[in-house]
Amino acid sequence: MLKDLFHRLKITHPTYLDIGANEAFSISNTYLLYSKGSKGVCIEPNIHLYNEFKKKRPRDISLHAGVAFDQQTEADFYLFPKEANGLGTFSKEEAMFWETTGNSQVGKYNVEKVIKVALVNINEVIVKYFSPHPNLVSIDVEGLDLAILRMIDMHQFRPEVFCVETIGYTANDKETKNEELIGYLLDQGYFIYADTYINTIFCRKDAYPFKEF
Repeated sequence: MLKDLFHRLKITHPTYLDIGANEAFSISNTYLLYSKGSKGVCIEPNIHLYNEFKKKRPRDISLHAGVAFDQQTEADFYLFPKEANGLGTFSKEEAMFWETTGNSQVGKYNVEKVIKVALVNINEVIVKYFSPHPNLVSIDVEGLDLAILRMIDMHQFRPEVFCVETIGYTANDKETKNEELIGYLLDQGYFIYADTYINTIFCRKDAYPFKEF
């Protein structure tokens, strides 16, 4: 769907900022673009996944880091075991959810260890590596997606496309859509181009020539 959208936007080799990049190949929101010649910056705080990413995607810039919300330069990262399929979070509340409750699709996992991970300022990353902005921002950060979106200076940086995880899980094993996150991007001048139920793809209205708003 992302490949099709960038074809419509006539962006041949879109750049991307992949926050919570996870796997280098499998379940990656950016690997297909990478395989077609694109490149970008991939931020991954899970050291297991970061090491694999750096090895398998050498054309990308890989950062072993999280995103800062204030002046902190590092934070506790709750690292789950490898068999948890890349599960990890900076949110203690989210970590405790997966330890104590989990859900029927993923199960429950115990935190392997808590490690200190460097934090980066997201706007400084964009200034350093992109001109004027990444064409795609992909965010999947286990409960902190909206907080990171709000850190991006939307007046200075206007990516054409966002792909964000908008599904959440509650203690009674119910799945809920993050309506607050969806509403935030709609208010910023984006529309929903596609929804996979787990992820929502947003496109900037003034970048999309095929629809009247």
